Amino acid sequence: MVGNERLSMCNKQRIYKIMKNRCEWCRNTFDQYVQYHDEEWGVPVHNEKKHFEFLVLESAQAGLSWATVLKKRAGYKKAFAEFDVATVAGYGQEMVEDLIQNPSIIRNRLKIEAAIRNAKKFIEVQKEFGSFDEYIWQFVDGEPIINHWKSMKEVPITTKASDVLSKDLKQRGFKFVGSTIIYAHMQAVGMVNDHTVDCFRHRELSTG
Repeated sequence: MVGNERLSMCNKQRIYKIMKNRCEWCRNTFDQYVQYHDEEWGVPVHNEKKHFEFLVLESAQAGLSWATVLKKRAGYKKAFAEFDVATVAGYGQEMVEDLIQNPSIIRNRLKIEAAIRNAKKFIEVQKEFGSFDEYIWQFVDGEPIINHWKSMKEVPITTKASDVLSKDLKQRGFKFVGSTIIYAHMQAVGMVNDHTVDCFRHRELSTG
């Protein structure tokens, strides 16, 4: 009976997962993508390591799909010292060459070098503002922007806030931080809630 009860519970959880209404972009896709949508996308981040992780991953996405990057997330975590910013900032040319040969990440020299450079600039921001979190959240006045989109077609790829943040990051020496990449970062770390109103996560993240 115990085995049957567990099986029944698993089936109920599976059905519940399928029945939930989600944003269009994560429907009918692989489990890791759905899990990212359900548990991370749009959740306010105030953790330095997580900020750096998303900065690395979003920069790596340039010209590619988020699904491609997400599938290599574990590889990035290992290659970039579990996103320890001080360690990555210390990577030299020898490490760059090793990373270019690493099939578990996107082997693009410019993106790899940008990640290392951005780690150094990340630390500079931490020293100036006390934390990267304190720095970046000021661009939305410290509170998430709650949008009410009915369709993903309404969701912008850039905003005035991402334009301003992107420009500031570039002036500080960061690379691969165009407004589109930065808006994706803002979505990822919950600076904006861009779940569509019919998505179950919109209400959850809007009400805290």
